[in-house]
Amino acid sequence: MSTVTIYHNPSCGTSRNTLALIRNAGIDPTVIEYLQTPPSREILSGLIKHAGLSVRQALREKESIYKELGLDKATLTDDQLLDAMEEHPVLINRPFVVTPLGVALCRPSELVLDILPEPQRGPFSKEDGQAVIDQNGRRVN
Repeated sequence: MSTVTIYHNPSCGTSRNTLALIRNAGIDPTVIEYLQTPPSREILSGLIKHAGLSVRQALREKESIYKELGLDKATLTDDQLLDAMEEHPVLINRPFVVTPLGVALCRPSELVLDILPEPQRGPFSKEDGQAVIDQNGRRVN
């Protein structure tokens, strides 16, 4: 079985849908609830780099603390943004997924399909009812 890790927030619908898509492929991933067990700075930097993102792209702007800390200032360095994410893990955008095929910030949740090492095993719809995978395990357009 392939090794898959998801940095998960169970309160986030996108994260829950991503986890469900992983499991729909028959994969039992390592689930890291990153608000309880935040990734180290080194791991976080690696996730961002391997996902092909900038630090700012991995920053969750919807949290109130984002504005409170003034993180919208374009003059802030990557180190300053990482400092904020390290101190306040809620600022880490989610979910990051790591598989043998790559790393992705799975927003929207369907992005996980591009890096899963196993095919989908059956139909899947998101929590809101939107069909993503048909009865044959194929992606719905």
